[in-house]
Amino acid sequence: MTLYEQINEQFNFELQSGYIYLDMAAKLKEQGMEGFAHFMMKQAHEEYEHAMKLYNFLFDIDEKVEYLDIKKPNVEFKSFTEIFKEALAHEKEVTARIHALYKRATEEEDYRAVELLGWFVNEQVEEEDNFRTIVEKFERIHENWSGLYIYDHELGARG
Repeated sequence: MTLYEQINEQFNFELQSGYIYLDMAAKLKEQGMEGFAHFMMKQAHEEYEHAMKLYNFLFDIDEKVEYLDIKKPNVEFKSFTEIFKEALAHEKEVTARIHALYKRATEEEDYRAVELLGWFVNEQVEEEDNFRTIVEKFERIHENWSGLYIYDHELGARG
């Protein structure tokens, strides 16, 4: 598989990530946590923006974009803390995939791809840090409803 086919796979994985976050948003909204749902909805939109960066890159270098099957999200709602822990685990998977792509682009001396993927490497630092911080706050409030409602309001302020 070529580097560009792998970048195309990552494009599809970013779409899938958005799909996962939309599913999480729906599950949070079903529980009446509008702020948490809003946060995940914004996260989904951000994943689609990431996908479009890859999409545009492939077109800009005259490579083919191919849509692959996106599997149905399989996120079980255990607790508010657990759903955000699952999101953090997912972001760690994204990071591992980006690092593998960056390594390959570097090895192949494809500087166009290195430049693009460098942006994603930096973005993943922010993504993981955001979710890690959120999980830490959830762990501190121990699913206490007053804390949950206050935190729901705080995450709902995400612009």
